[in-house]
Amino acid sequence: MSRIRLALTLVVGTVAVAFLSDPCIANDSDWLRFRGPHGAGKTSETAASPETWSDTENLKWKLALPGPGSSSPIVVGDKIFVTSWSGYGVDREDPGDQQNLVRHLTCVDRNSGEVIWTKDVRPYLPEDEYRGMFTENGYASHTPVSDGEAIYAFFGKTGVVAFDIDGERLWQESVGTESGARGWGSASSPILYKDLLIVTASAESEAMVALNKKTGKEVWRAEAAGFNSVWGTPILVEVSEDRTDLVIAVPGEVWGFNPNSGKLRWICEALGTTSFCSSVVAQDGVIYALETGPGGGGGVAIRVGGKGDITETHILWQGRQPGRIGSPLVHDGKIYAFSRGVANCFSTDDGDELYKGRLQAASAAAPSADADRESGRRGRGRRGRGGGQDYGSPVMADGKVYFTSRAGDTFVIRVGGEFEQLAANRVTSEREDFSATPALSRGELFIRSSKHLYCVSLQNE
Repeated sequence: MSRIRLALTLVVGTVAVAFLSDPCIANDSDWLRFRGPHGAGKTSETAASPETWSDTENLKWKLALPGPGSSSPIVVGDKIFVTSWSGYGVDREDPGDQQNLVRHLTCVDRNSGEVIWTKDVRPYLPEDEYRGMFTENGYASHTPVSDGEAIYAFFGKTGVVAFDIDGERLWQESVGTESGARGWGSASSPILYKDLLIVTASAESEAMVALNKKTGKEVWRAEAAGFNSVWGTPILVEVSEDRTDLVIAVPGEVWGFNPNSGKLRWICEALGTTSFCSSVVAQDGVIYALETGPGGGGGVAIRVGGKGDITETHILWQGRQPGRIGSPLVHDGKIYAFSRGVANCFSTDDGDELYKGRLQAASAAAPSADADRESGRRGRGRRGRGGGQDYGSPVMADGKVYFTSRAGDTFVIRVGGEFEQLAANRVTSEREDFSATPALSRGELFIRSSKHLYCVSLQNE
């Protein structure tokens, strides 16, 4: 059976639910989920954000974390939340015993950089072994999400754990304990919709699962083999006043669901890849997806809405735009994407290239992208090496695009149709792995590595 037919005949179990009010937003400047408001990677704040920094300039604080992780920090009022892991798989040469694996959710005071509390989560075992791509991914890859009142963290086979803002555990629920075909785990971050917590359990059960955010009880589940080899996070797209679509890209296709019931509304065949690592983005009624990997790929623009197979009716353009793991950023008619040390900018109208610019690292002493890839090929592990593909996605504030490479350079690009690199900055001269996307709030950037959480902020002279 083709993937299209499989998706269109998707059997979805639904449970009736009464929705309450929309999630509480703690502050307009909060960054409550992966890539912030709507998963778009940008903020409408007008606060001035830094252009240059170092380990001595505009670095407000630096905090040692309990262990590594690829998840991004989130901002809830005056608190920062970030996940990590320890006890197993920290050193590829000597991964240790799975019995010692622990996940951590850490709450940090955004003003002082001091730890307010850390909660440990014991794992479901056996976990996928720390080998192969686990040197690139890890056991804390999903960014938590918050409604301003609770924090929801997804830890793969260990399930979803909810804590209140003060660290009291509210509930824990499994969404599956299977392993993906490649044994690489999952990385899709949970999102909130009304009173639903939506989790893409791609490796764990080849499903998208909605849980009641108050109780953790399953509300609906959408299962399909197409969820395998998906690492991107879904987004919510408003189609009309009475319709919102839940959109996610899967290998070779883009799917739109009814977020209230989990029923598939539409499917669009595109890009032809055998895996999908990035997340889609949307603006002005159009969905944009970029992915280049095994099987093909490129870029596609899809008009929102529709029903059934919309491949022939809703694709606005499709091309060979480069992209891989990081998700694109869309702003003011332009698509920004970063791949293999190059900044790319395309027109949203037709996908045509506006510019392609080679990024210049912060210093000659900084690890180069080529050296990092070579390090990854030699299998020397990821901790402190930053090897392989860049994992982070660009974010935007104050007319500037920020992109952090795995080697630790954060490149600052001026927003616009011509390439202008304003700066390349490093928060440390140490070799740490920067696989997370920065969080933005009140003009400050929160950058996490395999070892530390950093706060970059304009400091008074």
